[in-house]
Amino acid sequence: MAVRDTDACHRRRAEIQAMLSRNPFLSDKSLASHFGVSPQTVRLDRMALGIPDQRERTKKLAEMVYGRVKSLPPQEIIGELLDVELGKSAISVMEATPEMAFERSGIIRSHYIFAQADSLAFSVMDAGSVVTGIANLKFKRPVRIGEKLVAKAQVIRTKGNKSVVLVETRSRGDLVFRAKFLMFALDDAGRRQGTPRADVAHTEGLDQRNVEREGDHAGGTPEN
Repeated sequence: MAVRDTDACHRRRAEIQAMLSRNPFLSDKSLASHFGVSPQTVRLDRMALGIPDQRERTKKLAEMVYGRVKSLPPQEIIGELLDVELGKSAISVMEATPEMAFERSGIIRSHYIFAQADSLAFSVMDAGSVVTGIANLKFKRPVRIGEKLVAKAQVIRTKGNKSVVLVETRSRGDLVFRAKFLMFALDDAGRRQGTPRADVAHTEGLDQRNVEREGDHAGGTPEN
């Protein structure tokens, strides 16, 4: 009986280690529910494996993820950054709180939803200094207090100092916001890299058409 219990303990600990390596955000309570044991048992298993608690794991992961971002300090990123691969993709999550909402309707003000997406577009850029050149926005449905907004950014095209970034924000599986950003990397003097001043107006006209075309062919959710 003791041998069977020991074998079961070893198997559970091995699976706990594998599950937490795939998803560090799992709590002791959710693991306990999965294995049919008490949270205290999971806590002892974690300690035996040398795995820190959920809060410490989340903190370490956040430090690693935020440390990759070049364009913004952590305190200027709106929402919680979960993952970023510079020049490719990024994910953040933000809970809609009462402070973000209109008092009468409980609907979240649109600039909070935009700010999460805009800062995610900044975060995914592989550059130290970045500005938003053009933003094409579509708010799909109202967001209310208590909803969790998951924003995903994808760099769909980069040419020189310019990148087109598609951001889609979902809540409960529904697409609530979609934006196409044209982002510019800046040089040390704060100018768009590689664009002479005389060409800026002409370039902006082309960029407006290009960002709309790029977003429409990005493979995202079709517009309603």
